[in-house]
Amino acid sequence: MNLPVNIICMKWGGKYGAHYVNTLYAMIARHITLPFQLTCFTDDPSGIDGRVRIGALPTLELPACAPERGWNKLTTLQVDLGGLSGDVLFLDLDVVIVDNIDELFSYPAEFAIIRDAKLKRHMIGNSSVYRFKVGRYQAVLDKFRKQYAEIQQTFRNEQAYLSHEIHQRDELSFWPETWCPSFKYHCMQSWPWAYFQDAKIPTGAKIIIFHGHPEPHEAIQGITHKWYRPVRPTQWVADYWRA
Repeated sequence: MNLPVNIICMKWGGKYGAHYVNTLYAMIARHITLPFQLTCFTDDPSGIDGRVRIGALPTLELPACAPERGWNKLTTLQVDLGGLSGDVLFLDLDVVIVDNIDELFSYPAEFAIIRDAKLKRHMIGNSSVYRFKVGRYQAVLDKFRKQYAEIQQTFRNEQAYLSHEIHQRDELSFWPETWCPSFKYHCMQSWPWAYFQDAKIPTGAKIIIFHGHPEPHEAIQGITHKWYRPVRPTQWVADYWRA
């Protein structure tokens, strides 16, 4: 019997509730043929589906005044990651899975991440979806803890720092470009066509990522908070993003 592949997510603070974790679990189950285990590292497990394994949220111990910027994700690099070992796939809570994700576990790479849609000329990833070996990059986390003040002045966020450090080790790989498109940049229509044409799922997409606005529930309603970046109510997001 094959061992389950490991998928992890993180939930802290009040931005995302248990519904996001439960929806993620359901989407994974519908779009994978491999046995899998989803572990959620969280400071509040209330309301999370019992099929989701719960792990204590690792602490980064940043200064109280430090901007968040996703730095907490770096704790996934620690050797003792809730007893997990081997390859682990990290998924943000606000992704929408639209096709089979088996290939994300067989894709040949030490460290695989999305190539940032806005920074293609640079070796910078988007950490909404990344795969790594547990404990292999503990030194990247250790360096951040020791040199936080300098690092947060040099790098805008966790994914820029993470990409830089993995690239320095010559182990940074990007998923095929079609696999993890951005809803904002690859699915929404450009202005003014967005007023009349629906957002589309790009050919070859497996996981649609959301950053900034709209979030999945906003895309369903047709809300972006930007007059110059409208979106029509998007039914296919509702069809895929459900528990």
